[in-house]
Amino acid sequence: MGSQWENFKQNLGIWEGSFTKISPVGEVLDSTSSIISLEEEDNNKVRFNIRRYGTGGIAETPVSEFTQIYQSLGRHLLFFDDGSFSKGNMQMAPFAEFVSEFGFVNHDRRLRLVQQFDRDSLFNSLTLIREKRAETIMPEQPRLTVEQLLGKWVGKSYTLYPDFRPLQTENTTLIIKMISDKQIEQKLSFGNQTITSTASLDNHCLEFEQGSLKMKLLLLPDGGSSLVPIQLKNRQSFLIEAGWLLEENRRKRLIRYYDNQGKWTSCTLVIEDKIS
Repeated sequence: MGSQWENFKQNLGIWEGSFTKISPVGEVLDSTSSIISLEEEDNNKVRFNIRRYGTGGIAETPVSEFTQIYQSLGRHLLFFDDGSFSKGNMQMAPFAEFVSEFGFVNHDRRLRLVQQFDRDSLFNSLTLIREKRAETIMPEQPRLTVEQLLGKWVGKSYTLYPDFRPLQTENTTLIIKMISDKQIEQKLSFGNQTITSTASLDNHCLEFEQGSLKMKLLLLPDGGSSLVPIQLKNRQSFLIEAGWLLEENRRKRLIRYYDNQGKWTSCTLVIEDKIS
């Protein structure tokens, strides 16, 4: 396992892309173009710069620009060997906004998600960020479909902790199948645990019943997915997740876990392949 700083540098480069607002039910709203640069400087520093553009795209003058120099990384985020990362609140608190961000790197493309909850702990906003390295051609994928998720997925999970305990790995199996025209069943096995849940399908949205906590999975453009509780509840543990279908039979998922005190406890990267 590489150092956090070395893993962070997997994201170096100039990234051209867009920030797209997605409604809580998966509808694509407005989109703006962007250019992000992450460039290494002397003394082991990284310069981050983001330029946002108007409706005319990157041919026009940026409407906003922001620069920051990184010399170290905060405790609210963790990076994996492949450059994937998770960051967000270290503590969920009542009457406070809650935000999480996930990022994936795949050769010359990146996919990032920002999930936001309002002061009533309701999921109310999603931003999808699709990027490619400057001067490369790597087309986006279509919106993720339920049919692409159906089947048996076998993989491995890698769990990091904010207190930098040793990396933990486990084998995983995920089986997703249709049990009616508008309902799916999901069975997830890892370690000695198996969790079975069902979800109802409504257009680009799957709603899961997981105990007393209702979860919403949005199927997104470029093979992305976002899984969040519809509403966070005080003194109840929860998870939030982002996924990216890299190829027809390969998928990555990032999961951020919080305990029943609202404290962030760990982040897990799952890399899985569909075998049937």
